[in-house]
Amino acid sequence: MRNLIFFIYKYYVFFMFFILEVAAFMLIYRFNNYQRASFVNYTTGVTSSFYTVVSNTHDYFNLRRVNDSLQIENARLRSELLTSYYKNNFTPTQVNDTLYKQQYEYIPAQVVSNSVTKRNNYITLNRGRLHGIEPEMGVISENGIVGIVMNVSDHYCTVLSLLNNNCKISAKLQKNGAFGSLVWDGDDSKFAALRDVNKHVPLLTNDLIITSNFSTIFPEGIPIGKIYAHSLDAGDNFHTIKVELFTDFSSVSTVYVIRNLLKQEQQDLQATIKQ
Repeated sequence: MRNLIFFIYKYYVFFMFFILEVAAFMLIYRFNNYQRASFVNYTTGVTSSFYTVVSNTHDYFNLRRVNDSLQIENARLRSELLTSYYKNNFTPTQVNDTLYKQQYEYIPAQVVSNSVTKRNNYITLNRGRLHGIEPEMGVISENGIVGIVMNVSDHYCTVLSLLNNNCKISAKLQKNGAFGSLVWDGDDSKFAALRDVNKHVPLLTNDLIITSNFSTIFPEGIPIGKIYAHSLDAGDNFHTIKVELFTDFSSVSTVYVIRNLLKQEQQDLQATIKQ
């Protein structure tokens, strides 16, 4: 107690000054409208700035949850697109709600590892067997083809990137349906080559390249890229086509894994033909 009294006695001048200052501000605030309005505006501005910082901070940490929700919603919407269904019109008396049957489902995923500078590049996703992922499922981004699922664990999977010499995609020209095989030549992550397109097929720069209907991995019509350059040497039977890819592999982060609900049925039938 004696120490407290000694402390107050030692600094009583400061305490008296502080008390008088507070009293002066209170009198000014109470009896002067201009000063009162200025003080209210100042405190309102400070409070608003504080709440803005708090709100922005909350929004920042909430972005991941919002992004996950949007990705799930996008996957649901993709699954409802008409291209994810096949027409089930084997009878002329088919009713509307059974005319189309779903063939493709989309599973959202995030890229956790990616390479673009190697000759054979791979991608790792944060989805695995427990999420319904299986080998040989297609992977796409918002812009186009990404690759094909290769190996799967419970919680992760590795993807054979389109930027891999062992990855081959069945593709075609959107305008006329002429088909070929899309492969990466290992030079530039922005470009790939479309091979086996017959020399009689007319081509133009910027012609769109999409997935064909010959694949059990990707639905028909998924964007791949556009023709950047093409040539036809004398004596060749096929065009040399350089395709500018729509997917930016250096920044891809959000992807969708495609499940073909009829894949096994088609493969089983084709296996009987090979036998």
